[in-house]
Amino acid sequence: MHYWMGWGGGGWFMMIFWWVVVIGIVYLVVRSLADRRPHTVSGESALEILKKRYARGEISKSQFEQQKKDIS
Repeated sequence: MHYWMGWGGGGWFMMIFWWVVVIGIVYLVVRSLADRRPHTVSGESALEILKKRYARGEISKSQFEQQKKDIS
């Protein structure tokens, strides 16, 4: 008689579950694409970024010198 009766009365649950899955997949795809954007859109040069990393102590002096040679 009714379409939902074939699902044992759980039709609404299955429909909600389906939409949660679809929305979750869309969210993960959008988040994945957003992570691919370049993180340095401030216009800083590679050398400026390298200097800041050295000043913050993220890299050692030898690493700084080597990377400075690499980007020059």
